[in-house]
Amino acid sequence: MDQPFPPRDERQPRRGTRTSVRIALLASVAALALVGAFAGDIGLPHPSLAAQAETGPSLPVNVFSFADVVNRVRGAVVSIKVKMADASEANEDDSDVPGLQPGDPLERFFKKFGGQDGIPFEFHHGRPHITLAQGSGFIISADGYVVTNNHVVDNATDVTITMDDGQTTYHAKVVGTDKKTDLALLKITDGSNFPYVEFSKTTPRVGDWVIAVGNPFGLGGTVTAGIVSARGRDIGSGPYDDYLQIDAPVNRGNSGGPTFDTQGQVVGVNTAIYSPSGGSVGIGFDIPADEAQSVIDSLKTKGTVTRGWIGVEIQPVTSDIADSLGLKAEKGALIADTQPNSPAAKAGVKTGDVILGVNGESVDGPRELARKIAALGPNAEASLLVWHDGSQKTVSVKLGTLPNDQEAKAETNSGSANPGFGSFGMALAPADSVPGAGSQGVVITDVDPDGAAAQKGLKVGDVILEAGGKSVAKPSDVSNVLADAKKEGRKAVLLRVKSGDDTHFVALTINSAS
Repeated sequence: MDQPFPPRDERQPRRGTRTSVRIALLASVAALALVGAFAGDIGLPHPSLAAQAETGPSLPVNVFSFADVVNRVRGAVVSIKVKMADASEANEDDSDVPGLQPGDPLERFFKKFGGQDGIPFEFHHGRPHITLAQGSGFIISADGYVVTNNHVVDNATDVTITMDDGQTTYHAKVVGTDKKTDLALLKITDGSNFPYVEFSKTTPRVGDWVIAVGNPFGLGGTVTAGIVSARGRDIGSGPYDDYLQIDAPVNRGNSGGPTFDTQGQVVGVNTAIYSPSGGSVGIGFDIPADEAQSVIDSLKTKGTVTRGWIGVEIQPVTSDIADSLGLKAEKGALIADTQPNSPAAKAGVKTGDVILGVNGESVDGPRELARKIAALGPNAEASLLVWHDGSQKTVSVKLGTLPNDQEAKAETNSGSANPGFGSFGMALAPADSVPGAGSQGVVITDVDPDGAAAQKGLKVGDVILEAGGKSVAKPSDVSNVLADAKKEGRKAVLLRVKSGDDTHFVALTINSAS
């Protein structure tokens, strides 16, 4: 199966059907509409067991209605239309359609009939392109603050809010955006006493009913319903992925729309769908209300979002890594590298340590650690439970501020090979003997594509900096560590490897029969 990834830039006209399954941001620019939805907890009555016994299996006659909830909340759900300048250079022939010269008869044809969804192509001939985007959003205060997705209003030059009646419109300004969570906060610049909804303080359960209300295809307010299919989904969009998955149908034009529970409270913000065609197939992803509330509060008060930072590269703890470090469970975040003078380095956190908990709460993996540290904010004091040299210790660290261009990196290294000692399928040389390899460690000069090293993701040019927690400078250093590990009955040895600009750990399994 194809890996989920952000969708194509939906500002460009579609050039043929895409058949690969993908994660699609629910936004549309130019001729394409954006997507979004709502979710909530709604219970359906079930016939009693006695009634079923008498009448046999059947659908309940009086099915629970969503009408009362929808009537309460739909006034706060709005359509968002955005104009944005496209700074892309004009085509060499000065036409927006490849192969057409200005004044070509086909240009007039495309102006009148071209484009999708009834929106014609625009021809600018050297001027900046003005593209259109459409999405959904919801009002969260009587004075007109509106929540939507960052990808709906990114690079906006003009924002218009259309109310549920489809007639009343207002201008809005962008208060702040956060690309890491794909959230944005707008403020309606005129008017007052707007209808609004509130974020829920509780997280829906898997199986709870949800309601989706949005503005797909520019048709006006539209309602769909479904259930919460899963929680804590990671779709690869960023280091803080923690999505609700819902099966309420989500269509283009609903990006930034809210997800309601049966009480009419927002439990999520619709952001993406998993789809082979761009249309809803019953797999939508919502930013949970608690995360959205925190980000929106920060955007409202400061116009930006600041996050806590400790300055480490982290990766998951696999079974091989856990065994090589003496851990009983495959939990925590392994420190692949610490940045110089970072909060972690100053607190004594070392490469090869595993962070198992933060402030008394356990950490299952790298993304959970990233979210917890980010949520604490800059200058906060954090107590880290760390696995160091075979035992636990507690480390106190004062968090810094996450730079805008940095994220906590979670590198995944896998492989199930069980090679014998001396048969890892790679050749080694001192790094200082190979031009460009640096002065530290042992460089991999050759890799058997069918060997254990290749299966572990190691490749020519990678530099082994440490083996079993010890610095290495020549191939024999690596050999000695592997030999000692085999004598001690260990199943794997942890290698610290530098690959390009990244540093991570690889656990090589030792075959006791060799």
